[in-house]
Amino acid sequence: MKLNSCRGILAVIAAGVWITNACAQHEHNAQTQSMPKTEMMSIHKAVAVLTPTQGNTASGVVTFTKVDGGVRVSANLMNVPVGDHGFHIHEFGDCSSADGVAAGGHFNPTKMDHAGPTAEKRHVGDLGNVTANAEGKVQLDYVDQHLAFAGPNSILGRGLILHAQPDDLKTQPTGAAGARIACGVIGIAKE
Repeated sequence: MKLNSCRGILAVIAAGVWITNACAQHEHNAQTQSMPKTEMMSIHKAVAVLTPTQGNTASGVVTFTKVDGGVRVSANLMNVPVGDHGFHIHEFGDCSSADGVAAGGHFNPTKMDHAGPTAEKRHVGDLGNVTANAEGKVQLDYVDQHLAFAGPNSILGRGLILHAQPDDLKTQPTGAAGARIACGVIGIAKE
């Protein structure tokens, strides 16, 4: 094949790539303009559905609702072993591994030390402990001042992990909370 023929072919390919890119950009712009107004407004509620990791039974639903002073965290869990369990937001919304480790470490965009949920300096993901009663049920309801749905502290798309052991609120960087017995992904909820 002669050099001029190759240049012609390359010009046609380049034009095709440019047209494809222009069409894709037009499609993206059309989708963005047709998005429902509710998707373009600020988010006020999120939800995570926790499912058990391999060999465990804990499950439930946790809602996050924007309120004055922060985000209200409300949990209703069941089939949880009796006692205290570490409860954390983790960096990745990935529950694909059987043991929950795909969710990564605690969500910590501010690079703080691990601490309890009421500490001024802590991981954003440090939610402390939840307590399962004799029936294996957990009820939690409090307002967290560190959580957000936008900006660097946004919890959307992050993992939510229930651990096998209590969080001691001091061991770095995990609180020595042990294995992950349930995992969920925090997503935008219908209001």
